[in-house]
Amino acid sequence: MIAMIDYDAGNVASVSNALQRLGVAHEITADTSKLDAADGIIFPGVGHAEAAMRSLMDRGLDSWLRQTTKPVLGICVGLQLLYASSEESEIPTLGIFQGRLQRFRGQGLKVPHMGWNRFASMKAHPLLLGLDTSDYHYFVHSYYPPLGDETLATSEYGVAFTAVAAQGNFMGVQYHPEKSGEAGARLLRNFVDIVYPPLAI
Repeated sequence: MIAMIDYDAGNVASVSNALQRLGVAHEITADTSKLDAADGIIFPGVGHAEAAMRSLMDRGLDSWLRQTTKPVLGICVGLQLLYASSEESEIPTLGIFQGRLQRFRGQGLKVPHMGWNRFASMKAHPLLLGLDTSDYHYFVHSYYPPLGDETLATSEYGVAFTAVAAQGNFMGVQYHPEKSGEAGARLLRNFVDIVYPPLAI
């Protein structure tokens, strides 16, 4: 079973619908005993980083996430909270990835960055299998993850930023795969295949 973390800060319904379309069994929960029993974790999120982080802390999910060895996929704010901090708030975030999120700035640059964008660069990783720089993905965000060792794919909006990241069992995407059509469905299926590797023929 794949568990989706419910902490009053996520785009839970739309991600759940996307998993249903893929035929993926999943459960939405904030119960750490159920998270312990899950095979993989999806960590969604929308909105303000501080409110999301405080909601995690109120449920004890921050400490659970830091110690889990299960495959984790952060989506949008779920990815942002995997970093050490954000310019959006002074509250420390999870610190799985190094770096501080910055707000988009630039003359004539509309914030939030909203709409379809492509990857400017990519590294090979099972999460990105079957995707390339011609695919479009749907973004909605005002703050962006920095480039770093964990960066798997970059996009550009006035500045190059991390669109997909991974380190160990933690993975994340800045965009919304559940709203990104076939390319988004492919990424979600790739995560499921990481959790449950297909049998070799």
